[in-house]
Amino acid sequence: MERLFQIYSDISDKADEVMQSRCPYKDARSRCTAQFDCRNQFFTKNPSEKPICAGSDRIDYRSAWANGNESPFE
Repeated sequence: MERLFQIYSDISDKADEVMQSRCPYKDARSRCTAQFDCRNQFFTKNPSEKPICAGSDRIDYRSAWANGNESPFE
């Protein structure tokens, strides 16, 4: 049980680290899943596809939200 706990703790620690620089609305295929406007959304010609996230994982993504300083989590 201790080994299993350590494995999940390592996974959780890595997720917390990545969360600090990667937009939480960016899926594994770099598609935007946000239900609000973001300046990093790049729409393709196919309206049924989710927009591509054009944001960099090296920047603070929170400034891209349409409502400015307010987080959609609040």
